[in-house]
Parts: sequence; C-alpha cells; structure tokens
Amino acid sequence: MPLIQVRVIKDVFSKEQKRQIIGKLTDAMVSIEGESMRGVTWCVIEEVESGDWGIGGNALTAADAQALARGKAA
Repeated sequence: MPLIQVRVIKDVFSKEQKRQIIGKLTDAMVSIEGESMRGVTWCVIEEVESGDWGIGGNALTAADAQALARGKAA
C-alpha cells in the first residue's frame, strides 16, 4: 500500500489546491502501479508552520513562498 507524504508551508496552498495535489499525485502513482491500487494509495499533506522551513540556512515563510509562486524573489 503506497503512502505519499507531502510537506508544505502552512497557509500557502488553499484547500482546493491541496485536493488537487492529492488527486494528481494519486493519479501519478496509479499510472505506475495500476488502477487496482487506487483504493489503497494513501496521500498525506503535512503543513509546516511558516518560518519553520529552511532553505540554504534561511527560514522560509508563507509570504516568501507566495512571492516565489508569483515569480518574485523573496
């Protein structure tokens, strides 16, 4: 039974976007393992508090991630 774990910064993705992440990642796994595995493919999204995520020695906040998504440097 596959388990897909995704960690994201809290308050970056909407509920609808998280539903899309779950659906598309499940579809990707099923495309590899076969449709019969859909019902037993788990996907868990864990949210990390803003500022508790670091890249290159620097804390990353929800605002930083949202600026990156808009194509602007944080």
